[in-house]
Amino acid sequence: MADFDVLVVGSGSGMTIVANAVALGMKVALVEKGPMGGTCLNRGCIPSKMLLYPADVVALVKEAKKLGIEATLNKIDFHAIMERMRRIVHEDSSSQAAGVERDRRITWFKDVGEFVSDYTMKVKDRKLNADKIFIVSGARCYKPPIKGLSQINYLTSENLLELDEPPRSIVIVGGGFVAVEYAHFFSQMGAKVSILQRAPRLLPDVEPEISELLASEMRRYVDVFTNHEAVEARETKDMKVVIARDRTSGKMREFSAESVMLAAGRASNADLTKPEKTGVDLDERGFIKVNQYLETSKSNIWAFGDAIGKHMFKHVANYEAEVVWHNVFGHPGHKIKADYSAIPFAVFSHPEIASVGLTEKQARDKGHEVAVGRADYKDTAKGLAMSEPEGFVKIIADAKTGRILGGHIIGPQASILIQEIINVMECREENYGAVLRALHIHPALPEVVQRAVGSIQIHTHQ
Repeated sequence: MADFDVLVVGSGSGMTIVANAVALGMKVALVEKGPMGGTCLNRGCIPSKMLLYPADVVALVKEAKKLGIEATLNKIDFHAIMERMRRIVHEDSSSQAAGVERDRRITWFKDVGEFVSDYTMKVKDRKLNADKIFIVSGARCYKPPIKGLSQINYLTSENLLELDEPPRSIVIVGGGFVAVEYAHFFSQMGAKVSILQRAPRLLPDVEPEISELLASEMRRYVDVFTNHEAVEARETKDMKVVIARDRTSGKMREFSAESVMLAAGRASNADLTKPEKTGVDLDERGFIKVNQYLETSKSNIWAFGDAIGKHMFKHVANYEAEVVWHNVFGHPGHKIKADYSAIPFAVFSHPEIASVGLTEKQARDKGHEVAVGRADYKDTAKGLAMSEPEGFVKIIADAKTGRILGGHIIGPQASILIQEIINVMECREENYGAVLRALHIHPALPEVVQRAVGSIQIHTHQ
């Protein structure tokens, strides 16, 4: 007989399973070293947006002259910005932890767990068995094979949250979401920033036009080097040096800065939890393999979120948690597939980017006859009022049916504007259900509209 009805590994979106299981009176084991709340709350989207919003405000002040406003930026209190972020994150995480510890139906194991045999996980000296297991163990910063990297102190999206003073200069290795967001942050905080991107362009998975405009705009405040692969790092008395190979010419180039940040992707945590020891298959990158129902290769074990290495966004993990719960406990015999056709995301760079669905190339590769629409911000009255910001909206549609296949935006408030497209892609009938079903980017302001719709209560009058 199993010790627990349910075992959940990870306290991010896995808490949806925990809460629902507790509500049904199940005995739950939660394995989480801590802090409570997972990557998003403690090391990801929440703290980063707490830092990026002040950077947006600084940029707004600096650019106010275009609107005829002479604004002076007297001081940036970096310590206060960081302390505010840490306080809010700590309060939220501590509140969640207190709630878990109060609930006697949940047993919280505060360490990294490792599977040791079928349906059995070992945490310190305790072996846990459960009827149903949910692996939501997240991911961590990927450390590329750079010679000498282990001999220098470097920043990641995790330990930079402990900074009290900004670096005067920083080299960021990588050109994805994290890299461009923190390039914006550190540059607005006064640092000289250089980005070393191995790929030919920033954000290589977005529409090429968006990537090109982003690089053009970012080069106004950041040094951007694409096709540059970091191959070696070393530390001198007061500086760090990164040696990069130009992948076009083959030439080596040195970049010196006070700090170095790694933002070259995410790595699986499966090497820590060892799910293969309970019969769960991994892919070639070390992430957990699942089918369209989010089932692993082992019966009664499910996985979702960053642990499966697909769409590493909090709102996607929350959606996947709902799919898993439905398939396991909701309606026996009626499973639903995870639908990734309208997955939205936002990049809180400067300018901001948001996207949903297919790119133009992806749509054509799938055999669609494609129709494309595009409009620039500056061609609208509001765009003119905002001093004609660089930016545009691009819509990809099926030419035969008119169905929207994808939407892509770069410019002010892109994360808000994209929601109009997301909801239309989800719309099936003339009621508010589409707003509830449509994924909402987290964290972005349209979430407040979804919450309002979710609070609707239908009253019938006698």
